[in-house]
Amino acid sequence: MPERHPGTTHLLRYFEYDHLPQRLQAVSKPCAELAQELADALPDGPELTAGLRKLLEAKDCFVRAALDTTPKES
Repeated sequence: MPERHPGTTHLLRYFEYDHLPQRLQAVSKPCAELAQELADALPDGPELTAGLRKLLEAKDCFVRAALDTTPKES
């Protein structure tokens, strides 16, 4: 597999979610999976970088929205 552009790898690292509490991982994980799927399918370039950046912004919004909810009792 060819080495990725530094801009692509830089953005992909922000999709990691293992450090988050379980309830926030559930929100973040689908975005991380989509980011990786798209990075695997598309060539490096400004449009991929822009798309990943926008997806990252959306993921951050979703996680913040989840922070505003009360965790469900188990």
